Amino acid sequence: MAAASKNGAANGKLRILLIEDNPSDAELELAELRREGFEVSSDLAQTRDEVSERLSKHSYDVVLADYNLPHFRGMETLEIMREKGLNVPVILVTGALRSMTAVECVKQGATDYVLKDNLTRLSLCVRRALAETALKEQRKRAEMQLAKKVEQLARSNSDLEQFAYVASHDLQEPLRMVAAYTQLLSERYRGKLDESADKYIAYAVEGALRMQALISDLLAFSRVGRNGAERANIECNAVVDESLKNLAAAVQESGVIITRGLLPTVHADRVQLGQLFQNLLGNAIKFCGKDTPAVELSAERQGDEWVFAVCDNGIGIASEHKEQIFVIFQRLHTRTEYSGNGVGLAICKKIVEQHGGRIWVDSQPGRGSTFRFTLPAISADRDDIHENHS
Repeated sequence: MAAASKNGAANGKLRILLIEDNPSDAELELAELRREGFEVSSDLAQTRDEVSERLSKHSYDVVLADYNLPHFRGMETLEIMREKGLNVPVILVTGALRSMTAVECVKQGATDYVLKDNLTRLSLCVRRALAETALKEQRKRAEMQLAKKVEQLARSNSDLEQFAYVASHDLQEPLRMVAAYTQLLSERYRGKLDESADKYIAYAVEGALRMQALISDLLAFSRVGRNGAERANIECNAVVDESLKNLAAAVQESGVIITRGLLPTVHADRVQLGQLFQNLLGNAIKFCGKDTPAVELSAERQGDEWVFAVCDNGIGIASEHKEQIFVIFQRLHTRTEYSGNGVGLAICKKIVEQHGGRIWVDSQPGRGSTFRFTLPAISADRDDIHENHS
């Protein structure tokens, strides 16, 4: 379809399909448009077959249709255009049309209407119809471009995840060999070479082990959601129990006091839910302050979702870092201060978002942190809540 110009159509030209059984009325409509500066060419149709044929063979900027012809109703043009996938503005030009009927026609898809005894409005209606159609076309192109970019981004993310998985998986074996032989070298030749050699070997062992841990974390991150989550109704209390068993050494060493409130049953992947709780509880224990570590785990129903909270009395997080901490490999502390590669919270974010939730943190430096995340609620949640304190 031609785009609108300052005269109403591109290059000042306008191609019209006239659905009219009165040649005099058709000439009056064309004359009015020409008087207003349009360079008009037109085709005439009176029956459904003629309308369908014209629309199949030619492209039109606008359709001017009489509301009621002997063998055709102008509003039927909209049905024909829908069948052909066309988007051409239809303006009803009629001798008499009640206001209620006119409003109903516009609701059904007509762009506008003009009474034959007031054709001075015709050029205004045509210009407005052309402008609206051009705007719709621009919006449609923008939406298509956006959809294409979203598809490209999804494909790019998929390719990156595939690369991360393959790279981290394939690197594990040679890196395991490097780490094993550098450790063997350190054990066998420590003290037998000079001091510099011992130091260099120690650097190699440390680097190999750090790279091994990094690759392992990257592999864990890339595996989240890779094969599709196997979801079922999972009791959170049982999953937290398993997570605390895995953290038993850290719990005993830190002397942390963990309290647990009301936890629901949610529809989730059990393994991923376990990773989520273990990472959040492990972080709360790791980043403890000078006081005896204390962690409180709770959940609250809000509308159609559960809001979980993991609250600690640890070192806290500055406000400018609240988004950064969920980015993979982003660390706020040196490895000498706290171990880890900055992957745990990125995994938490990925798990929560794949379950249709969101995650965030409220914190002040030196006053602890509260990590909150949401998961969709399921029916009968209220019956599945169990209280358990540990």
